[in-house]
Amino acid sequence: MPECDQNIILSPRVEFWLDFRRSHGGMLGALVLVFLGIVALFAPWIAPYDPSYQFGGALLVPPVWDMEGGSRFLLGTDDLGRDLLSRLIHGARYSLALALGVVVLSTFIGFMVGAIAALAKGSIETLILRLMDIILALPSLLLAIVVVAVLGPKLTNAVIAVAITCIPHFVRITRSSILTEMGEEYVKAAELEGASQMRILFKTLLPNMVAPLTVQATLLFSNAILDIAALGFLGLGAQPPIPEWGTILSASREYIESAPWTVTLPGVAILITVLATNLVGDALRDALDPRLKR
Repeated sequence: MPECDQNIILSPRVEFWLDFRRSHGGMLGALVLVFLGIVALFAPWIAPYDPSYQFGGALLVPPVWDMEGGSRFLLGTDDLGRDLLSRLIHGARYSLALALGVVVLSTFIGFMVGAIAALAKGSIETLILRLMDIILALPSLLLAIVVVAVLGPKLTNAVIAVAITCIPHFVRITRSSILTEMGEEYVKAAELEGASQMRILFKTLLPNMVAPLTVQATLLFSNAILDIAALGFLGLGAQPPIPEWGTILSASREYIESAPWTVTLPGVAILITVLATNLVGDALRDALDPRLKR
């Protein structure tokens, strides 16, 4: 039999998939996130009831596994008689969408600011870096609380506040990546061809920064979920009756002893989502960073 060729050249996408698939935790986290994404996308059709509808005769009904529970409300109800399963399903839509908005906004602004710092240099670069240092020196949640207190407790303001705390990470990655790549031959060749700085930035440098930016965005996605939930818990994010996970926790904290499922289940939902996101982020880092490939 002819010997198999051991020097098969794989496409970057196939190589990335093979590297990512080696991480069992990453695959498990990806499946969980896909499942949550489907649940959030089709929440109006999956949820058994309207998340805001109040069943007057079913206040604080235990979950189905409790002796006093029933199959009508699988995860029980809250103090106003609202189905907790329906609220958690709709809460996935709010929590994931808000965290995604945070990541997209912070990635775009961080990339542009980091590019300006790397290409402008001089006093502009120094000013940007010192501003980023100030933001990083403050606790992210405390800074987000201050921003929301100034702008007002709204969903959009919560997204802006959390995005501000994430911007410095993307600024640093973008600036360091540009400074590293500027000395490469392909960048010098593009400059000799007369390409403008904007063309070099978006056509030449950006494709080589997709990997670190993607990894950072994935890891910050979990932080965004936690910060959005924390703001909702403090009453500075989503406002009742919006079924955001942090808001559900805040409304149920008084019943942690008499009806612990109203607090435990939203907390478990946040825990599973954050854990799955971190597993995917670690697997992406291992698959995209050549220094970590085995």
